[in-house]
Amino acid sequence: MNKYISLTWILLVLAIVPAQAAIYMVGNSPFGDWNPGNGVEMTDGGNGIYTLTARISGTVWFVFADGQDSDWSVFNANYRYGPSGNGSQEVFLDNDYTTQKSNNNHSYKFTGSGLDYTFTFNLNSLTFNVKKYQEPVGPDPTTLTVGDVNGDGEINIADVNELIDIALGHPANYDETRRADVNYDNEINIADINLLVFYLLGGTLPEPVKGGYDYVWDEAAIPEVHLTVSLDEWNRLLSLYDANAYTTQYVMASIAFVKDGETTVIDSVGLRLKGNTSRRRPEGWRGEMHKANNTDWHHAHFGVNLLKYVDDDAHTIQGVRKLHLKWFKDDPAYVREMFCYDLFKRAGVWTGIRDNYCRLWLHVEGDSKEAYYGVYELLEPIDKRYLKDRKDRFGSSSGYLWKCRNGAAGLNNPNGDIWFDDDTDDRHAYTLETRTEEFDSARVQLVDFMNKINGLSDNEFYTWIQQVTDVDLLLKTYAVNVAVGMWDDYWNNANNYYLYFNGTHLDGYKFYFIPYDYDNTLGTSLRCGNQEDAGRQNPLSWGTDNNRLIARILKFNDFKAKYIAHLKELVTPGKALMDRTSSQARIRAWQNLIEPYVDNDTGEDTAIEDKPAPWGNHSEYNLLKNNNENFFNAKAASINSLP
Repeated sequence: MNKYISLTWILLVLAIVPAQAAIYMVGNSPFGDWNPGNGVEMTDGGNGIYTLTARISGTVWFVFADGQDSDWSVFNANYRYGPSGNGSQEVFLDNDYTTQKSNNNHSYKFTGSGLDYTFTFNLNSLTFNVKKYQEPVGPDPTTLTVGDVNGDGEINIADVNELIDIALGHPANYDETRRADVNYDNEINIADINLLVFYLLGGTLPEPVKGGYDYVWDEAAIPEVHLTVSLDEWNRLLSLYDANAYTTQYVMASIAFVKDGETTVIDSVGLRLKGNTSRRRPEGWRGEMHKANNTDWHHAHFGVNLLKYVDDDAHTIQGVRKLHLKWFKDDPAYVREMFCYDLFKRAGVWTGIRDNYCRLWLHVEGDSKEAYYGVYELLEPIDKRYLKDRKDRFGSSSGYLWKCRNGAAGLNNPNGDIWFDDDTDDRHAYTLETRTEEFDSARVQLVDFMNKINGLSDNEFYTWIQQVTDVDLLLKTYAVNVAVGMWDDYWNNANNYYLYFNGTHLDGYKFYFIPYDYDNTLGTSLRCGNQEDAGRQNPLSWGTDNNRLIARILKFNDFKAKYIAHLKELVTPGKALMDRTSSQARIRAWQNLIEPYVDNDTGEDTAIEDKPAPWGNHSEYNLLKNNNENFFNAKAASINSLP
C-alpha cells in the first residue's frame, strides 16, 4: 500500500471565503474542458475541509473556486486560487510551493502517473494538499477476534479497560460490542469482564456454540451446497419454466451441505426456481432439454425446501428447513445485498434476515461431473420459521404474514390484488403466507389497515400509528432502506417487502415492516417513481405521494427528527455503519474472501468489478474509490445536507 506523499501550499488569501461555500475543482480531463461550467464539486467533510479523489493520467491544469457557472465572466474570480505571476505553477509531489490568491487566470499544472490522487483544500489552515490515494483501513469482518475489544490485534489489560467502559455505558460501535461480548450472551456486563481477566491470568475463552440457523448462516465460513437431480426431474424443471417462467413448482432432488469438514446429506428435497424479474432458465433455451457434458449452464435463483416430500427432523440442517440460493444478478461487485442485510443488523433492525456467501454445485445424474455454479448468496427465507425464530421480539409467531410485491403493493387500494399462497404459479400484489385457511379474516384486517393509513385524520393517524407499531424501529428500518439507495421499495415503487401482523383480530395487533430484496442498491439506480438518482435523492422525498405510510409518518416533526437522526448516525464516521471508510473495509474483506471462487462453469459473472448494474441510469457510481462518484460519499453528502 502506498504511503501518502504530500505537498502543502500556503495560500495567502486576500478575501474571506464564506464558511458554507461549495468548493469546485475546475480544469482539464478528467474534470472536463477548461470551463468553469465543467467544474467538479469537492466533498465537504465539515470544518472547512474539502476533498476530491480522481485518477490522473498525464497532465492537467486546475484552479479552486467557490462557485461554478458557464463562463469566467460569471464565475466569481475573487475566490479563484492560483500562484502569483503569469502562467501555470507546476506541481511536484516532492517539493513545497508558497502561493497566493490571484484574480488573474492562473492555474496549477499537475502531472499524474495513472494513479488515484486525493486533493484536499483546507479553508481553516489555508493549505492545499495533494496525496497519492491510500486505501482506507478499517475492520475486517472475517477476522474479528472476541476479547480484542479495542481491535489492536492483541488481547491485554487495555482491552479490559475498554470492556469496563462499554459495560458502564460508554458508546461503542457494532464491531467493538461484538469483540466485547466474551461469553457470547449478547450482553456486555461484569461476566464478560471477569472472563477476560481470567483469560489474561492464564485461562481460556469459550468458543461460540453455533447450531441451527447460526450454524448455516455463519459469517466466518463459506459453506458448500451440492445439488443432485435426476435427468427426468431436471428436464421437468426446464419444461415447467418453458410453460411459465414464474413457476413455483418443485422437482425432487438431493442436497449435500458441507461446512467445517462436516457433510449433511438429505435425499428427497424439493428444488424450484425463484426470483421476480431476475428469473432465468438454468440451462439452454426454450424447448431444449438437458445436454449431457456439453451443457449451456445459466445462473439462476433456486429455492430448496428440505421438508417438501418428507417431513421429519432428518430432513433439516440442524433445524433449518428451507434455503434460498441467489446468484448475484446485476451486481458485479458481489456485495450489495450482503452489505445491506449486514447494515440492518449493525443498525439494530432485527427484522432483517440472515444471509451469507456459499459455493454452489449442480449435478444432473448421468453427467460425468457436477457443474460449478460459483459463489451464491445463501438467504434466510421469510416464513413461519423466520417468525418463530424471532417470536420473543414479535410477541407472537402465529399472526398473518403478507408478501407484498409486483409494484402494486402501495397499501393504497383496498380493492387491490389480495390473495393467499395456494401453491399455484399466480403472482399477486399481496399474498398471505401463513394461516392461509383464515384468508377471509386476514384480508379484512389488511383492508382495514389500508383504510386507516389513507383515511384517518392527521391527529387520529398520529395516535393510531404509535399503537400499532414500533415507530422508531420502522423509521430506523426506512433510514437504512434510503441510505443504501433501495429505490425498488414500498415508498417509491410499491414493491419488495413483507408485512407481519402479530395478532389475528381487527384491532389489538402490532404490525412489522420486513425489508426484502436488496440487490438493486448502492449505486444501482433507475428512473422510477420519484427516483432519478438513488444516491443523491432527497431522503425526505424518497417515494411517491400515492404510497402514504412513510410520508404520513414524516409529516410529524418528532418522527421526522428521529428519521433524520437515524440517517445521520448511519453515515457518521466511527460508528462502523455506513461511513465510507468502514464500509469499504467490509466490502474489501468480503471480496477478498470470495475472489478465488468466483470463476464458474456458467461462464457468467466470472470477475468482481466495482460498478453498478449496466442497465442503471447512473453508471458513474463506485464503491471503493474516494471521489464524488463514490456512492458512500454521495449518500453522506445527501444526508448531511438535511436540516
